[in-house]
Amino acid sequence: MRFHYGLVLSFLFFISSVSYSAGPRDDRFLEGYVSAMLDMRFGLRNVIANVENGRLVLDPAQLKGQDPQTVADVLSTVEGLQVVVGKPGDRTIPTRERHAGTHAASASEKLTRYTGWLPPTKAFDALIADPKWPRFSASIQFYQSDEELNTVGSANFGATLPFYGWEGLGAIWQVGLQASVFSIFNLNASSTDLVNSDFFVALPLSVRSGPFSAQTRIFHQSSHLGDEYLLRNRVNRINLSFEGFDLLLSWNFGDVLRVYGGGGGLFRTDPGTLKPWFTQGGFELTSPYPLWTELLYPVAALDVQAAEGTDWNPGYSARAGVEFRSAWLEGRRLQWLFEYFNGRSPNGQFFERHIEYFGTGLHFYF
Repeated sequence: MRFHYGLVLSFLFFISSVSYSAGPRDDRFLEGYVSAMLDMRFGLRNVIANVENGRLVLDPAQLKGQDPQTVADVLSTVEGLQVVVGKPGDRTIPTRERHAGTHAASASEKLTRYTGWLPPTKAFDALIADPKWPRFSASIQFYQSDEELNTVGSANFGATLPFYGWEGLGAIWQVGLQASVFSIFNLNASSTDLVNSDFFVALPLSVRSGPFSAQTRIFHQSSHLGDEYLLRNRVNRINLSFEGFDLLLSWNFGDVLRVYGGGGGLFRTDPGTLKPWFTQGGFELTSPYPLWTELLYPVAALDVQAAEGTDWNPGYSARAGVEFRSAWLEGRRLQWLFEYFNGRSPNGQFFERHIEYFGTGLHFYF
């Protein structure tokens, strides 16, 4: 079965990366991250940032009058970095121990990433293998044995925007907005016809507590065929639109493995014959070790969805590639992924078709 071959090839890329040594590469990544933060937050350039085993000694003489404790507090929010103030070779005490309020300040700064108006960090992370998760992306897809499409361009424009976050009941809560347009184009047509566009909007409520996170939302989707495609093919358009709700639960095992699952239902469907119930689950793998340089980290994911309308036959979406990491991308995710899909078409007007494709593209979440 071709699905198994596609899945194996996708994940070999990830598995082959984990044999790299962690220590020196992690330190070098942290050095680059610290240098970028010092430049971006304090205007400090050419600061020598030597990190050894995750420990940075911050020399006040290099800070050009900046308050060493303020700089140390900001740098201490970097995961995996221990900051001490002093000169290299001094017997120094870690900043968080030497100042009683530092640990609380660090925890408070981390909390502000999730709370308040327009928080920069989302309580529920994007599902990178879900074809219909709001994001900005551009990819090329090669359909297998399809009756109409061969080479397809996919262009998506969307995002998740948390409006407000707060702390309560031992967890972090956020409400916000999701919106996206998912479009595909026939790259074999002389005019690169727009084939289908799906318009999606949702109101999500998200929660996070330690390694656990969850999201529930009410959403609307409507689907439209492209004018060029209609004129060229003379097909009967389906007036497809629906509202729905879903619930997703997620658990992180450290920084490497994430598993999730959930389901939902549709209501106010057009056509009214759409069966409402569906389920979704999957997992994501993120390598703790960089690949080639400290900017590229291997990632891989599998998303499985099944619906009552397809007699619960599952559809598979597998993706693997690299994630770009830099201080300039803090709070955002930029990925180059190879992808494989086998199942009911996620493109609204073609929801009754079974499709299979391979592809590759750039995906940006913010």
